[in-house]
Amino acid sequence: MAVIQYNENDVNLLARLMRAEAEGEGQLGMLMVGNVGVNRVRVRCLDFKNINNMANMVYQSPGGFEATQKGYFYQRAREKDKRLARKAIKGTKYHPASYALWFFEPGGPCPSQWYNQWNSGRFKSHCFFKPTETECADVYNSF
Repeated sequence: MAVIQYNENDVNLLARLMRAEAEGEGQLGMLMVGNVGVNRVRVRCLDFKNINNMANMVYQSPGGFEATQKGYFYQRAREKDKRLARKAIKGTKYHPASYALWFFEPGGPCPSQWYNQWNSGRFKSHCFFKPTETECADVYNSF
């Protein structure tokens, strides 16, 4: 059962985003990027009040992903990428991205906060950040 509405174009978009943002982090890193993307579609808070589908999430600007804004969102989605995207769409969570709405790759250690959002942890080179429950309860709601 999916936690957001989707079609095969959405699977393809999310798979491409996961690959562009985290292919070097392996499958688990890609799944975490998928968590962030699905979380952004699910919530109606902060920078994501009007993000209600996969295309809006992937191409959000400002506030979107570096891959789409800096031009390295060009690789096709492979079948293995699509399988990972479907896992994220079904709501499978991977810490520290379980409730995260943001991630980035710092040049050093993860800051404790990024744009007033708390660090939920690091996986390889990416730091993940989640809102508080008061800022965005939607992200903490069960599916």
